[in-house]
Amino acid sequence: MKSKTLAIVGCGKLAKIVLEALIKGLLPDYQLIATYSRTFEKAENIASKINESQDIYTCSPCRSLDEVFALKPDYIVETASPSSLKELAVPALQNGLSIVTLSIGAFADENFYSLVQKTALTYGTRVHLASGAIGGFDVLRTVSLMEKSEVTFTTMKGPNSLKNTEVYTEKLQTETCEVFSGNAAEAIALFPTRVNVAVAAALASTGPEKVKVSINSLPGFVGDDHRIEIKSDQIHAVVDVYSKTAQIAGWSVVNTLRNITSPIVF
Repeated sequence: MKSKTLAIVGCGKLAKIVLEALIKGLLPDYQLIATYSRTFEKAENIASKINESQDIYTCSPCRSLDEVFALKPDYIVETASPSSLKELAVPALQNGLSIVTLSIGAFADENFYSLVQKTALTYGTRVHLASGAIGGFDVLRTVSLMEKSEVTFTTMKGPNSLKNTEVYTEKLQTETCEVFSGNAAEAIALFPTRVNVAVAAALASTGPEKVKVSINSLPGFVGDDHRIEIKSDQIHAVVDVYSKTAQIAGWSVVNTLRNITSPIVF
């Protein structure tokens, strides 16, 4: 089978996990041909690591999204932010490029969701939503198709992870506190890079306006604990995932890429 070509947009820690998987041979069906980041040196760094690891093809660091599009990768792996996804999604799809993204929070915007859906259908492209730091989307989608259901999403975070947000105060360092209660659409508006998983759960089930979200701060807590609960007349399911770091999100991109080309898909 001919190799699929990739570009990475957003060359931070999560992109380095995709790089690691490529170098280790865990993505044998792909070639990384382009990298782009708002900090060019980061794009250069990942491209150089690929070029040093093999001599079959060349990976080019790019200074603009237009340069990325011109190279015509089959897939763009987006690991930057919801605002970056909003910038690149429609022109990428129009250029015949499919997308694998972690910035699912962007789809809480119904107009953007509809535009991306329409564009992908028109140009025969697809957007793959990686599971990030949570799972159970198959259960959520199945139950939501089956019958009316209610979904709640509860997150536990340490206070340091909430710094530079509107909800942070010094008292969080000593007191357990619920810092947000509302729906998934409201949550992503307040925390644009921190609750993509809540929007993912909402899209897989009852929608961003209906999924109830609670975000809690616990002094000394390290990492994230995400708990999804879905209840219907016949089903009660709970998915609870604790992750010490964000690495699981990067590896979920690797898993998504493997599923795209695998003859047997989990």
